[in-house]
Amino acid sequence: MTRQVTRTDDGRWLVVDGRRWRAADPALPDDVRARLLHHLGVARSAVRSAGRAGDGAALAAARARVQLAKTGLGERGTAWWDQDDAARRARWEAALAALGDGPP
Repeated sequence: MTRQVTRTDDGRWLVVDGRRWRAADPALPDDVRARLLHHLGVARSAVRSAGRAGDGAALAAARARVQLAKTGLGERGTAWWDQDDAARRARWEAALAALGDGPP
């Protein structure tokens, strides 16, 4: 299955098969982006596992971790283009701290 993926001219949105998704914050340092994407992948895997197991508490916890990672990436919460540099840094640092992944 081939998906059509484009980015809006302003760089704020990805369009996947006609559906618009907020793009990650382009100001994220590469190491921070990698750490947040790692946490996102682990959390999504935990969502699948908890769902298959029918474990509601684990599912809620895994979904909360997905939310934290996506917020850190700038894909959820206050739009990154509406934040100054300090607020953007505070957003991703808070997400990493909440995910148990402090400063490098």
